[in-house]
Amino acid sequence: MRAILVLPALMILPACAATGTQGPATPSETAGNCEASGLDAYVGRKVTSKLGAELLAKSGARSLRWGAPGMAMTMDFRPDRLTVSYDEQMLLTSARCG
Repeated sequence: MRAILVLPALMILPACAATGTQGPATPSETAGNCEASGLDAYVGRKVTSKLGAELLAKSGARSLRWGAPGMAMTMDFRPDRLTVSYDEQMLLTSARCG
């Protein structure tokens, strides 16, 4: 009976063994990171998809998140994301990384 209980455990052990290979390469920590300096100059401008593309290019971020008035947003920080908030008149109020 004891052999029946031990046998399944012995069959699983090889799956836990290291293969000797490394995982995928970690990208550079600065690749695609957002840089918000100079984005304050855009405050007060009308938000459009063209402005969004311009902000992405200027910041170096990989993704853009629009923040509508009163919209709930997650608090997770992503160094490769630009968050752009605007008011009821569709005017940009802030552009920040994260």
